Amino acid sequence: MPDSSVNPVAERDVDVCVCTFRRASIADLLASLAKLETPGWRMRVIVADNDDTPSARGVVEQAFAAQGLEGRYVHAPARNISIARNACLNAATAPLVAFIDDDETARPDWLARLIARREATQAGVVFGKVEAVYPQDAPAWMPAADMHSTPPPIHNGTIAGGYTCNVLMRRDAVGALRFDPAFGRSGGEDTTFFTQLQRTGVAMVYADDAIVDEPIPPARSSLKWLKTRAYRSGQTWGLVKLRNGKQKVMLVAISLAKMGFSLAIAGLTFWSPARWRRSAVRSRFHAGVMGAALGKAPLELYGEASA
Repeated sequence: MPDSSVNPVAERDVDVCVCTFRRASIADLLASLAKLETPGWRMRVIVADNDDTPSARGVVEQAFAAQGLEGRYVHAPARNISIARNACLNAATAPLVAFIDDDETARPDWLARLIARREATQAGVVFGKVEAVYPQDAPAWMPAADMHSTPPPIHNGTIAGGYTCNVLMRRDAVGALRFDPAFGRSGGEDTTFFTQLQRTGVAMVYADDAIVDEPIPPARSSLKWLKTRAYRSGQTWGLVKLRNGKQKVMLVAISLAKMGFSLAIAGLTFWSPARWRRSAVRSRFHAGVMGAALGKAPLELYGEASA
């Protein structure tokens, strides 16, 4: 049922949050935010710089001025993405809070689509779509497999977990919940955050027409990078399952079986460069789940500008 306590007029105030770490692409993102179609809205941009020193301040504040953006720069050291995300939440004052990554660009109707979906469903959280933009010299299998795009956080027909690369949240639905610094260097802080939020009963939906684009740099244009990311994602998912009471022995058995199945599919589809790679990467996800169950230390992916 609609939440009568929420004033739809007040919800035209939106804080768009960005966490950054030594990425020149932050200027491109801010330029795209300045082109958002936001008639009658008040949009403020909050940028949290996760570097040890305030290295992004000059670029960000210059972009605010050049693009005519109302914005706030926050220095949130150091090299722990949860600290930066929490700094954004702490600085936010608008009824609605959106997150987008510093290596993405927003389409002009991105925010409008998220808000329209939120108003139509009265959900506390709306996830949008992230589409990878591959370089012209990318191998043919890469856009065919499209493993760099972010799939919707839907498992067995329902939202499970989530991500901060394209999301709109009601600030009162989030309340005092914050991102766990224990996942701030390995990643997965967003999955655990939204899993906790969902367990409190907050409704979550998906808007497939609220799209942001993510150019894929050379550092990520490899099967090795995809496997590493999949393993880390599996570790996070395994830790979430363990927190929710899943038995370690059962988790190991299930992940081992799924890993074996994925490898078998990779072998059977060797004739398709995209399909066997997708299955091989999926096997690394299940290996990560098993690693979490066996107590392996999480991989640390943050702290480098290319991560």
